[in-house]
Amino acid sequence: MREIDLAYRTLYAELCQRSLDGAFEADFPIAGRFVTVPVNGRAYWYFDLPGPDGVKRRYVGPKHDAQITDRVERFQAIKGDLKARRKLVSTLVREAGLPAPERFSGDVVRALSEAGLFRLRGVLVGTVAFQCYPGILGARLPNAALQTGDADFAQFHSVSAAVDDSLPPMLDVLRSVDTTFRDLPHQADGRRSTKFRNAKGYEVEFLTPNRGSADHDGKPAGMPALGGAAAHPLRFLDFLIHEPVRAVLLYGGGVNVVVPAPERFAVHKLIVASRRRDDPLGRLKRDKDALQAAVLGQALAMTRRARDLATAYAEAWGRGSAWRQALREGLASVPTKARTGLVAGIVDGLMEIGEDPKEFGFDASGKPRL
Repeated sequence: MREIDLAYRTLYAELCQRSLDGAFEADFPIAGRFVTVPVNGRAYWYFDLPGPDGVKRRYVGPKHDAQITDRVERFQAIKGDLKARRKLVSTLVREAGLPAPERFSGDVVRALSEAGLFRLRGVLVGTVAFQCYPGILGARLPNAALQTGDADFAQFHSVSAAVDDSLPPMLDVLRSVDTTFRDLPHQADGRRSTKFRNAKGYEVEFLTPNRGSADHDGKPAGMPALGGAAAHPLRFLDFLIHEPVRAVLLYGGGVNVVVPAPERFAVHKLIVASRRRDDPLGRLKRDKDALQAAVLGQALAMTRRARDLATAYAEAWGRGSAWRQALREGLASVPTKARTGLVAGIVDGLMEIGEDPKEFGFDASGKPRL
């Protein structure tokens, strides 16, 4: 693991901005106009596009999002530069050594991005999201932590209900990539689907946080913004997708995406690792979770972001006994050698933010009390 050159980190940041510009232009034709709409005391951008059946209004995003508002203000000046962006992607992959997704995952994420998933505040999660972190952090990460065979997306139910907009039918979007995609009826409610699979077994799944009654565990949630798809509710997911960050998937001309903050991803992986079933598949997934947590934690420390890692860890620790036990078990699942670097990053970060590591499960020497 090592940092990439500043020049490449600058290129990645430029590509992020230009891919967002390109996505914005594709979503919002010049013939339309942006308007602000107050909702529950806050201002949101919407886009009005005139057509033969009248004006169609689409949700854009919160007005307080500086990046969105900046692009609204510069909308008339945004020009498509797909060819130039492709060159940037090629440079970052071939010369900087940053990871690109395998082709099918890239096509799936791009189709959902173009359909408006990230505009509607969806979040890319799982290993495809993890592939964005080398660019975000400016560090090369081990290839073993980057492999995947599916794509996962998440959205808060409250957001899905509030945006007053929706993707096209989800199955249509996925079949634009592969006509063999089909929806899989959910085990708890066969009328709804949270997962889609193609003939080769590639799966796309939608998730949403469950912060309510245990009665909701395992039951699919209707998601008004997801084009007819439902979402599987999961505990701890609200922590992961709170305050996500913008990134670019290095595919084609760059696919603009929204992913969890890397420090939250690392801490969440510790929690998830502790909840895997103790069977061969569960152990395999637990090992992968632990590897990603360790790798990302070490990268955050190496790139001088230990404070961020510690802040996320402290927030999770403060959420109660179940969270603390999950963190302990998650740390225990990380191989000793990898755990050393991860723990050092957390402990150093806690001291940087003025916290006593002993209050967060570490002994006087900085070792975790597992």
